[in-house]
Amino acid sequence: MTKYKCNICNKFEYDVEKGMEGIEPGTKPEDFPDDWKCPICMADKTHQITQ
Repeated sequence: MTKYKCNICNKFEYDVEKGMEGIEPGTKPEDFPDDWKCPICMADKTHQITQ
């Protein structure tokens, strides 16, 4: 199971296997839409790190 966490707020966590609203399971953060932002702190998708 691969999870990613926003490295700005450290509160938002994304589970690749589960996906999330608007993002299909199996989608890596680098493949999110260009305008995607962290739903908690609004940082862009470049601020994701592997947990």
